[in-house]
Amino acid sequence: MRALYRVRPIILHSTPSSFPFTDPQKCPFGPFNSFTQKRFKKPVISARTRLEDRVRDPNLDKLITHLKKLKTILNLQQLMSNKKRGPFVSLQLMSRWKNIVGLNVNIGTFINKYPHVFEVFKHPIRRNLCCRVRQKMKALIEEEERVVKECELEAVQRVKKLLMMSVNGTLGVHALRLIRRELGVPEDFRDSVLAKYNADFRLVGLEIVELVDKDESVGVAKVEFWREKEYREKWLSEFETKYAFPINFPTGFKKEAGFRDKLKTWQRLPYLKPYERKEVVKVRTCGGIEQFEKRAVGILHEFLSLMVENKVEVERLAHFKRDFAIEVNVRELLLENPGIFYISTKGNAQTVFLREAYSKGHLIKPNPIYVVRRKLLDLVLQGCRSTRELAAEKEIKELSSSVGCTADGGRRNGDWVIPILENFDNENPDNSVSEISK
Repeated sequence: MRALYRVRPIILHSTPSSFPFTDPQKCPFGPFNSFTQKRFKKPVISARTRLEDRVRDPNLDKLITHLKKLKTILNLQQLMSNKKRGPFVSLQLMSRWKNIVGLNVNIGTFINKYPHVFEVFKHPIRRNLCCRVRQKMKALIEEEERVVKECELEAVQRVKKLLMMSVNGTLGVHALRLIRRELGVPEDFRDSVLAKYNADFRLVGLEIVELVDKDESVGVAKVEFWREKEYREKWLSEFETKYAFPINFPTGFKKEAGFRDKLKTWQRLPYLKPYERKEVVKVRTCGGIEQFEKRAVGILHEFLSLMVENKVEVERLAHFKRDFAIEVNVRELLLENPGIFYISTKGNAQTVFLREAYSKGHLIKPNPIYVVRRKLLDLVLQGCRSTRELAAEKEIKELSSSVGCTADGGRRNGDWVIPILENFDNENPDNSVSEISK
């Protein structure tokens, strides 16, 4: 007992650091820290975690990476065409466009990667390096513009469908301008489409377009054709296909227990279709949240179906939420339905694809605009391959310039003398050369 009383003041006046066995970090288990309670934290499931944990599609991710290169090249071509001095630009001037087009490498290094698109040459007078777009690339860009004009009526139908999906029948011109390329309309669509077809569209103010007359025959969703095909070919009941969507899960998608039953119930759940105008489903009613979200899925599915390449950037969808009465988190809704949509984070932007429209990175049902854009992409993807043809063209140009012909197959220097002699002979058919010399 006396020994314990002697040890007691030493323990009381000692610091906690002098007893390492009392430190919970050094000794996590023991009688001195058994009273420490650690609560179990439930893992947070949000749009960010779903985006990080989603099953990747390498084909679509690779497609977005290639399209980013094509977009950079088209931006460079647009900047070069805005210069009025000539069809070429010096590399010194192009180096200033590095931040404008969003390049993280030297502009000369980027241009040398695509010899089928850009041609680098030395200026004959100033002796500096210049760059110009090759004729094949120019021809494809002109072909795309021509095809867009030829498909003008189809673009008008797509714009009418977007306006019919809107609650008030109106959309912002700025929102349509943001998806101009995806929608397949020309750059001056406000004058060439909206003002030209004034029987279908009406401009309210400067930035709002309104649908004049609703055509009920046009208001049929693309998914309805798939449902009719499933009903006829697979002999499914109308109860199974009336509100169903095509589901294509990616390779490696894990299905938990009870997932098939939940999916089957969701496929049968009725919802307000995109072109229907009835009373909006109340969220607080029985099954209202599920029906409200499924209505948003139907609108987004139809929206992507109207795009030329069945894809669009996720940020662009925010400009249509109010007009389409979508009051849910769009990104989270897209991630909750991986069998219908796929979000790719490549290319410094999030792009959503309609999964049923693609197979191995290619569109299953291509259209004329997609075919031309694919030709542009294939030309860019050639890179430094097949450059023997370019070398042969360069030799032909050098040979023609040395002989005296122009690069475009024009006349040589001195060809203008021949028509003068021919005219002279026609005026003097009876005179001989000897007479002329006299």
